[in-house]
Amino acid sequence: MLTTRFVDGAPNWIDVGTPDIDGAQSFYGGLFGWRFQSAGPDAGGYGFFQLDGRTVAGGMQTGPDQGPPAWTVYFQSADAQATAKAAEQAHGSVLFQPMDVMGQGHMAVLADQAGVPFGIWQPGQTKGVDAANEPGALCWVELYTPDIAAAAAFYHQVLALETSAVPFPGGTYTCVNPGGAEEDAMFGGMVPLADDPTEAESGPYWLPYFEVEDTDAVVEKAQQLGGTVRMPATTMEGVGRMAKLADPYGVRFAVIKSEPPQG
Repeated sequence: MLTTRFVDGAPNWIDVGTPDIDGAQSFYGGLFGWRFQSAGPDAGGYGFFQLDGRTVAGGMQTGPDQGPPAWTVYFQSADAQATAKAAEQAHGSVLFQPMDVMGQGHMAVLADQAGVPFGIWQPGQTKGVDAANEPGALCWVELYTPDIAAAAAFYHQVLALETSAVPFPGGTYTCVNPGGAEEDAMFGGMVPLADDPTEAESGPYWLPYFEVEDTDAVVEKAQQLGGTVRMPATTMEGVGRMAKLADPYGVRFAVIKSEPPQG
């Protein structure tokens, strides 16, 4: 599961690019109770979504030249430059070159072999988000990709991630964890685009999941706030009750009330 005891290869940051940061504040504030705090006059409009004073995500207003509105998932790297080079060698690309972020760390935005954007965060003063795997915070990430084997090979080469097949009702699920980590360090999965009609038309991407206390209530609230339901609340035995949503600007994300671990 995701924790704030970050290790290389695991998600340690997430942010949203939106055409309307004020509107995003209203939506996510109403949905999760987040409050937006500017990072200051030198940050280019970037700021932090906070829950009870702890940072759970970042966000900024973006224009059409910066790509479509979207959540970007960042993975921890000990060396952003080396990771960017590895991505190119693995037939990915560098969308934004590694750069220092005011001494807080180094970031880059890369794309995998299928063109899916993702971020890299090399920690400095800022290690990552302050909360994970609790209501209102990131708890899981899922890659929708046309080729599981190619994606697994890419992320293994670039981030040393490992995959494993886990049986579930109706088939198997490809789980992802940091290299050399125990099973409880799993933080996400990979899903074939062709297997999910809600995703097949929109193309490959990383989907973030946020933990919630009541999935059905959050789905209803999202609609009231101008969001849309991409997959209605659905219960998966042994996993939890989840739903796929989009904010008023088309930014895709999911919510889940996870079942407690068995044992």
